[in-house]
Amino acid sequence: MEDLIVGLDIGTSKICAVVGEVRPDGRVDIVGMGSHPSIGLRKGMVINIENTVNSIKEAIEEAETMAGCEISSVYAGIAGGHIKGFNSHGIIALKNREVTKKDIERVIDAARAVAIPMDREVIHTLPQEFIVDDQAGITDPVGMSGVRLEVKIHIVTGAVTSAQNIIKCANRAGLDVYDIILESLASSEAVLSDEERTLGAALLDFGGGTTDLAVFSRGSIKHTSVLALGGDNLSNDIAIGIRTPFKEAEKIKIKYGCGLTSLIGKDETVEVPSVGERAPRTISRELIGEILEPRVEEIFSLIYQELIRSGYDELVTSGVVATGGSSLLPGVPEILEQVFNMPARIGYPTNIGGLKEIVNSPMYATAVGLVLYGANLEKREKKFRIRDTNIFNRIVSRMKRWFVDEE
Repeated sequence: MEDLIVGLDIGTSKICAVVGEVRPDGRVDIVGMGSHPSIGLRKGMVINIENTVNSIKEAIEEAETMAGCEISSVYAGIAGGHIKGFNSHGIIALKNREVTKKDIERVIDAARAVAIPMDREVIHTLPQEFIVDDQAGITDPVGMSGVRLEVKIHIVTGAVTSAQNIIKCANRAGLDVYDIILESLASSEAVLSDEERTLGAALLDFGGGTTDLAVFSRGSIKHTSVLALGGDNLSNDIAIGIRTPFKEAEKIKIKYGCGLTSLIGKDETVEVPSVGERAPRTISRELIGEILEPRVEEIFSLIYQELIRSGYDELVTSGVVATGGSSLLPGVPEILEQVFNMPARIGYPTNIGGLKEIVNSPMYATAVGLVLYGANLEKREKKFRIRDTNIFNRIVSRMKRWFVDEE
């Protein structure tokens, strides 16, 4: 189990576990995958622990069978409208005129020293760039000479209760949680190329319960936000618009849905099951397009407004990459290009080997990304592990570090 990494995407529409094996050259091979419909989540947040635990167990068992291994620990994804991201800045004086690893820790701690409400928890502290004296744009300043070290970081916070509920569900399914990772950040590991990260790209994770935005430029993350609207809203609109049960509306959306009415043929029809004992009806497929198009446009417009508000729209030079299960809806790239007025594409998981065809869909981008994120994290260094008792352990280890520092 040492070189196996498991990503657990606890989504609103499905729970997905992907097992990856890290090869000696650092590449990741996918060796197993399990997926199960998600019951117990709404808009990316747990609303029923028991149902969520059962769904996690089903997905994990399926992944274990395919990979032929036992899964005991996972990297879990987190999303939901409670996620907030902001930028911060830290500055310290260099003691020995040369930057050491300890200086980097010190300057990041200085940047992290911002007031965060009691009910929120820091999920990520992501360095964007280091500045030594006035030399900006440095990614790794260790060994450089100077008198002043600055850092710009992006801090992602979430509701403590939401993070605790995800850990609780995983623990009750018999799993340890190594770390919790923002889902859009994980997806970016799987679908964005290095060129896109450097040139500037907006990643749109269009899921069932939420649509997440992450803006990258010069190889680092600049902005994150989560909108509590997604594919479930589209299915709901169909259910109300053509008077059919939600489950049937979901099937119709997947089979016949189209986000752009102009792509639908004039004489295409769809048979629709009615509510109750009434007989099924036949409707024009164009009607479904007319229901979906305004909603998809609305979701993308709200994300575009968020991008403008962040002030980073100028940095997105390579375009928009949409991923997540809802991005499979025909017409999504065209609507994105209209709303954002820049090139758009659908992001499929890349940078993986092994059984890559089983996860070759935008709906598995987050789970594959969690595996890749975990592999990178373990390559850099073993970070602290998140478990229910972690706060106490983390404080003890931090205090030990203080005494070492003073010596």
